[in-house]
Amino acid sequence: MTITSAAAALGRLADLCSAGREIVPNQLTESRPRVSYPVPSRFCVRISAVRLRKVHLALLLGCASLLLAQIRKPSKPASPSASKLISIRVTGSRRYTADEVISATGLQIGQTVSEGDFKQVAQRLGEAGAFANVAYAFQFSSEGMKLDLQVADGDQFVVARFENFVWLSDQELLEKLHARVPLFRGQLPLAGNLADQVSDALQALVIEHNLQGRADYLRSGPPDGPVDAFDFSITGQAIRVGRVEFPGAGSGELPSLEAAAKKLSGQEYLRTILKVQAERDFLPVYLQRGYLKAAFSDAQPKVVEQNPQETLVDVALPVTPGSQYKLSELQLSGFNIFPVERLRQLVHLQPGQPANAVQLDQDVEAIKKLYGTRGYMAAQIKPTPEINDAESTVKYLIDFHEGDVYKMGDLEIRGLDSRASDRLAATWKLRAGDTYDSGYPRQFLDAANNLVPGDQWNITVHETVEDKDKVVDVSLRFDLKSR
Repeated sequence: MTITSAAAALGRLADLCSAGREIVPNQLTESRPRVSYPVPSRFCVRISAVRLRKVHLALLLGCASLLLAQIRKPSKPASPSASKLISIRVTGSRRYTADEVISATGLQIGQTVSEGDFKQVAQRLGEAGAFANVAYAFQFSSEGMKLDLQVADGDQFVVARFENFVWLSDQELLEKLHARVPLFRGQLPLAGNLADQVSDALQALVIEHNLQGRADYLRSGPPDGPVDAFDFSITGQAIRVGRVEFPGAGSGELPSLEAAAKKLSGQEYLRTILKVQAERDFLPVYLQRGYLKAAFSDAQPKVVEQNPQETLVDVALPVTPGSQYKLSELQLSGFNIFPVERLRQLVHLQPGQPANAVQLDQDVEAIKKLYGTRGYMAAQIKPTPEINDAESTVKYLIDFHEGDVYKMGDLEIRGLDSRASDRLAATWKLRAGDTYDSGYPRQFLDAANNLVPGDQWNITVHETVEDKDKVVDVSLRFDLKSR
């Protein structure tokens, strides 16, 4: 009953009394009044007054309750122990999209949630390590609960590398891992358990492909440096290299590449090992021909045979040769010990010819050996190319830092009896404190062949350069050749 209907009922009550009719309770609510027999007026007044007091009291109580209900302000509903989740809003991240963060929460719109679920979500996101800070707030209404997530991105991420998951392409693997671990986009935080999540997802893919292997990972980096990558690999499943191809290679370089690749057949497939081999064995094929910007991409495996214990893959090593550069000029600076003519005799590069970078490295080592004959054991000789892409030429600047003169230190002879060792030591001409000559040990062994026949021994010369004292200790090791 509203205020209006209560007022109307009071008006009808007055009308009934004035008409001398008996008041029937239903006549206050029903749409059609119920009429009783007429009685004398004075009797009606007496009887009506008695009944009116009873009805008036009940009516007043009802109206009071109705008015209080109408003027009372709606109170804030109590916090429900669980309610339907109707929205999630994410702010604060530049690394991830809102959808990626929402997927990482594991929450679904429409599911029943409580504040305890939100606490678990915030904790889980924080433990992943991708965020420096995670905060949440929520609102609730009769419709359900709204969750607000405020995150701050972490800043210590490194690349994730996959050594030997050969059953999917790089793009396919990243997509499948991202679907399972929404916060993984090819990089991982140094802290937290996101790397473990990726490892678990990789293990799930191993199982899906019916493999016997196990997914593991290592943090990698230089020996004395920081971690710069997470290396994931599959252990327990032998993966061997079959054929090696070189997409992008020209006919002039292909025979040399294929010859160098023969030793890869049958070896274990590991992408980082192949990368090292590409730089050591394949890249020089291009550098010695003047392709100074040649580069090999990561190995791309293709499964050609497989059984539960072993997988055979053919490997493609795409190469981008770039331009071929010719030498335009060679400049030397910073030298004093030797005349420029003597130094240039050791450099084989000629202007107008392809800039053979491999030969130049060998020439620099020859110059360092020349300096070693004068005791300059720490001489630094650095060639720097200045490339002219427009003309496909290169100018080399060879800078010399000759350093200090080193002296002869101790001589040690190992592998011979004491008598033979003493005879050799007596013929050694370099004495402690003399200017060291790096060419002398080999000259000495050639001259001492009559004392210790070289055809009977494997002889190793080891030089220990002591930078603090500026001395060189020499060790001659003799190992009898097997017959």
